[in-house]
Amino acid sequence: MKTDIEIAQEQAGNMKKITEIANKLSIPEDYVEQYGNYKAKIDYKLLEDLKDKPNGKLILVTAITPTPAGEGKTTTTVGVGDGLAKLGKKTVIALREPSLGPVFGVKGGAAGGGYAQVVPMEDINLHFTGDFHAIGAANNLLAAMLDNHIYQGNALNIDPKRIVWRRVVDMNDRQLRNVVDGLGGRGDGVVREDGYDITVASEVMAVLCLSKDVTDLKTRLGKMIVAYTRDKKPVTAADLNANGAMAALLKDALKPNLVQTLENTPAFIHGGPFANIAHGCNSVTATRLALKLGEYCVTEAGFGADLGAEKFCDIKCRMAGLKPDAVVIVATVRALKMHGGVPKNELGNGENLDALKKGLPNLLRHVENITKVFKLPAVVAINAFPTDTKAELDLVESECKKLGVNVALSEVWAKGGAGGEALAKEVIRLAESGAAKEFTQSYELNISIKDKLDTIAKRIYHADGVELIGSAVNQIKELTALGFDNLPICMAKTQYSFSDDAAKLGAPENFKVTVRNLKVSAGAGFIVALTGEVMTMPGLPKVPSAEKIDIDATGKISGLF
Repeated sequence: MKTDIEIAQEQAGNMKKITEIANKLSIPEDYVEQYGNYKAKIDYKLLEDLKDKPNGKLILVTAITPTPAGEGKTTTTVGVGDGLAKLGKKTVIALREPSLGPVFGVKGGAAGGGYAQVVPMEDINLHFTGDFHAIGAANNLLAAMLDNHIYQGNALNIDPKRIVWRRVVDMNDRQLRNVVDGLGGRGDGVVREDGYDITVASEVMAVLCLSKDVTDLKTRLGKMIVAYTRDKKPVTAADLNANGAMAALLKDALKPNLVQTLENTPAFIHGGPFANIAHGCNSVTATRLALKLGEYCVTEAGFGADLGAEKFCDIKCRMAGLKPDAVVIVATVRALKMHGGVPKNELGNGENLDALKKGLPNLLRHVENITKVFKLPAVVAINAFPTDTKAELDLVESECKKLGVNVALSEVWAKGGAGGEALAKEVIRLAESGAAKEFTQSYELNISIKDKLDTIAKRIYHADGVELIGSAVNQIKELTALGFDNLPICMAKTQYSFSDDAAKLGAPENFKVTVRNLKVSAGAGFIVALTGEVMTMPGLPKVPSAEKIDIDATGKISGLF
């Protein structure tokens, strides 16, 4: 079986010059900034010219609770986009940029798979157009200016024990999670405990993805809280006069990146905020451009629907004034059987209807959340595997139909857009039905922080509510006193369960979600509620993907996925 990178390299001769892709979308030449032959940045000022043009249909792709068996959400997103294009719809895909950490760690590349990929996949998975480097530089400039301020006399009376801004690097490096810096002589800084996060976890990433232009970016950057004074007052990037220089570093990163699929469907790939401690969606600017330039915009949200889709609806849509027209919920029979208790190494042992029945409630709960909480029309996409039996597929279809939701088989990995046409037809039917007109968020902003937490836990996770432990109770009081109680909530929770316990697969009941810490991302405009131990700096596995990646004398890369 060919690998994803082998397929992408074989198909490289079919790529069109990026100027052709831009012309396909009628983007004026003045707004296209080429990065070689197959990548370009598109100036977001184009949105001003398109402001009176009606939006296309917004299609959100989400998934069941992820398992090591894999669901294929990005592959499905690309495939349904190609499928829509095959059916004659002017389609634009909007995706997140991959982080180097997962690329070299466990996951490998993140540009789709098989014959449903965005290309050039090597560039997209590695340095791309340098956005992540710019975000890391801006984040670390702020950290340097913060420590320098303390070293130079600390006019703002910052409490070194209450610094909340961490440095970042776009690599899985557990060694940097907790460090002591400032060691050495008197001229080497102030000694303190510090730490690193992976770049996608930086609030700068979330801010960039929610900003509409440089002015908005600079304002949001200035609001970011980096520390607290000894009398517990917040200190912001603007207090350190850092936001102007940070915005200067980010001026090009703010522009969405245009590439294409293997079938030459245009795709914006821009931004990649952590789907745990941030909202886990591509940039608002890229989504808006896709909606203005196409009849259909197909986008995705990180992890399962309890995290990605909830944040897409409750944070991104709320802030950007967006409304999905239809939702695709990706599932695999393999993953559902894992939710039913089958170990990964036994998934190839043939039909297992009992395990599938036990695992199906996970999918059905996600379906109910989308259709009953957010009131959005949905289709379940079964990412097909050769081991799936007709009886297993029939069982999934019959259970979903009981909830009034159709199921479409997705064969996009093997067949590209042709394998996504059945799914695309159902997407068109749903999007053009107007059923999404009743779209609503899962909670109102004017209720208390505690009530928002309880509402998400009960309505989305089907928990009995939240339990506040440690400093969380006082943090709610402090955030309310500072006027942040009207912000949306960004739940930082394991992606592997509806609960905050990764071991609880399926659709657990009779549990509470434990919130141990709350912090405000004032620039991004939401409160992060930390449950359990959410890792903001991953580590490499025993055998990282990096060991399989190589390059030959001609510059051809192998092993990327």
